Amino acid sequence: MLPRLSLITLLLALAVFLALVSWRAEQPLAAAPLPSHDRVVIAAPVLVGLYGGDRFLAANLETIRLSATGIHYGVPDDFYLIRAHKVVSELNPCHENNYYLANALLTWGGAVEEGGDILVRATDCRHWDELPPFLYGFNQYFFNRNIPAAQTALEQAALRSEHNADGYRRLAITIAIDQIEDEKIALEMLRQERDRAESARLVGMLNQRVERLEGLVLLRDAQRAYEAQTGQPLSEPGLLIAEGYLAAFPNDPMRWGYEFKNGQFHLRRVRVAGVEE
Repeated sequence: MLPRLSLITLLLALAVFLALVSWRAEQPLAAAPLPSHDRVVIAAPVLVGLYGGDRFLAANLETIRLSATGIHYGVPDDFYLIRAHKVVSELNPCHENNYYLANALLTWGGAVEEGGDILVRATDCRHWDELPPFLYGFNQYFFNRNIPAAQTALEQAALRSEHNADGYRRLAITIAIDQIEDEKIALEMLRQERDRAESARLVGMLNQRVERLEGLVLLRDAQRAYEAQTGQPLSEPGLLIAEGYLAAFPNDPMRWGYEFKNGQFHLRRVRVAGVEE
């Protein structure tokens, strides 16, 4: 008799639980309160005193605190995070988690300059670490389109790297080449960079880019010849093969390919969904 009553009680409890879940799911969500702009961030000298003169301990505990309290109902509290990350950077500019979080939450949250300041401090302090200058260089290119600053930072990352120096240098070269609109000038400059490269691995990387750009030059030259002889703009890439201007479309060694857009051939590029159009 007792086991039967226990089973009935369990089933009744389960039914009540499911009813409550169903009722709660139908209730409107309460609006999340907006982040407050008056949150207190204690100045670095005061924190050093509070933690017994140990600025490294202060930086560690403040990083833990801001990582736990900087997200407000799923939304980063930018005003608070900017000030808090800056204080941690003043306490210990070498702090690894601080520059990681600052790059993720500040730079990619819209505070590019503030995140960049922390990465610069980390670059100067962590003289062995290739990641801060790489992140700073990438951000200067991606967000600010500051090519000279990006190249300088990427070269700094390359000098520190034991395994990826060629990758950093390849990126520094290609972001500069990509800014050149004339494909033939860009190709000539890329060939020069390839020929002066000292690493065989970097030569191989750049040679793929050279072959890819050669394909673009071939396509655009064929299009110019077609339009000059027919007096009509090219409407369909396949006409270049049908009319004998090309034997075949060039192969892209990087396998990204080419695209015909707005009446002209372009290199197809990898785009970040939701960030780049």
